[in-house]
Amino acid sequence: MNNPIGWFEIYVDDMSRAKAFYETVFCVNLASIVDPSDGFAMFGFPSHMESYGSSGALVCTPSVKAGNNSTVVYFSCEDCATEGARVTDAGGFVVRQKFAIGEYGFVTLAKDTEGNLIGLHSLK
Repeated sequence: MNNPIGWFEIYVDDMSRAKAFYETVFCVNLASIVDPSDGFAMFGFPSHMESYGSSGALVCTPSVKAGNNSTVVYFSCEDCATEGARVTDAGGFVVRQKFAIGEYGFVTLAKDTEGNLIGLHSLK
């Protein structure tokens, strides 16, 4: 059986601001996936398509407003407190500091610069 999530997209209103937030929190570089000349911008997270888990992208399009979502994307981390500590300096805010979820590890909940709720997950 395959994992239920094959891809994710986080919709943003300000691509430069959102890209800087995610690059700062996760210490990665997001790469442009499409030509943004038609008003549609998409920047992908680094990924290894053969590896476990899902990859995805930030998307900016006039047809979808960011924030106030009811779906949470969880980013895998070595220790979610590390990435959680970068959230405020990157322009977001921590909704709930690292907490245990039993045998499944730990989670930190945060809002990005666009108002999207995201999760940070780790086993330690």
